[in-house]
Amino acid sequence: MSSNEQSRLYAVIEGRVQGVGFRGFVLDKADELELTGWVRNTYQGNVEVLAEGPRFALEELLKALKKGPGTAYVTKVSEKWSEATGEFRFFGVEHTV
Repeated sequence: MSSNEQSRLYAVIEGRVQGVGFRGFVLDKADELELTGWVRNTYQGNVEVLAEGPRFALEELLKALKKGPGTAYVTKVSEKWSEATGEFRFFGVEHTV
């Protein structure tokens, strides 16, 4: 797979990741990397991210997710890779699930 090939990354971030600006952090990073998809909180206290774009950009996003904003404390990031579907037009914040 080339680094420019379109891919999809689904990630679940655990730790102190709610109430610390994590979704805004992800939104800014995704916009900077020109990715599409969404970020949302879960009622379990995690943050979910579904992003599509070039593999290299998604890998940069994943690095950022593992660090988080300075106010967060990330303990675990689960990731799942798949083929991009092209269903998203932009990157946004979704409702908590």
